[in-house]
Amino acid sequence: MKREAIRSRIWHEEAEPDNPFAAARCYCHGYDVYGEVLGRADWTEYLYLLFRGERPEDAHRRLLNDLAVALADPGPRDHSVLAAMNGGVGGSHAAACLMAALGVGAGQLGGGREVVLAMALWSSCATDIDAWRQALTAPAPVERADVWPEMEHAPGFDPHGASCPGPVRRTLEHLASVSSGDALTWLQRHREALEDITRCPLAMTGVAAAAFIDLGFTSAQAEYIYLILRLPGAAAHALEQQEFGFRHFPFFQDAVHLTDDPGERSA
Repeated sequence: MKREAIRSRIWHEEAEPDNPFAAARCYCHGYDVYGEVLGRADWTEYLYLLFRGERPEDAHRRLLNDLAVALADPGPRDHSVLAAMNGGVGGSHAAACLMAALGVGAGQLGGGREVVLAMALWSSCATDIDAWRQALTAPAPVERADVWPEMEHAPGFDPHGASCPGPVRRTLEHLASVSSGDALTWLQRHREALEDITRCPLAMTGVAAAAFIDLGFTSAQAEYIYLILRLPGAAAHALEQQEFGFRHFPFFQDAVHLTDDPGERSA
């Protein structure tokens, strides 16, 4: 009788001798996770190993680590964080708050899908400013309009911005200084020219897309990692708003009126 097994190039396990359903050893791309990796690698090194299948060079390790810091908390102005905050103040459980952040943060305005589209521009234009000008002024039609609507702005740029925000400029400057690739340094040199073409300031999605190009990730891998790296801030803000309560939530306090408020009666 044929014995079925889960197929994976990423993960291999050796079962405990007394329990075939429990692992005695776990290997990630050949590395013993609990014998070699644990205690020797930091979190971003292991993340790189999981997705790329090899240990990162020191420049890649530092670039991914610093990108993770820059993306960890987009702040309460970000739509995905605000979605998690709404869940937290409304009493939703942790999974619901994180799913709200993922759902809202997956789209084409500051979300994971925008990173994918920005990376597609890098694949087709590389470091040719004329190719960028052509691609940004005459974008190709969307392939799956039933899944994603047509983009209404240049991927990687903020259609509502007036000028490039400080955090975006400083993140680009720092990541370009530690990257061993070409995308971030080229983007830093040509940022203003690209902003003139698009008539929009560079957004954090554009910086992240260039960083993922320099790290060697595919756009599919980058989309997942971008969503993962932004969750810590969403979780922290959801917890904070849950503690504050709806009375201190700026979008609820003036709109919710209790007709039978026990607090007012006791006062």
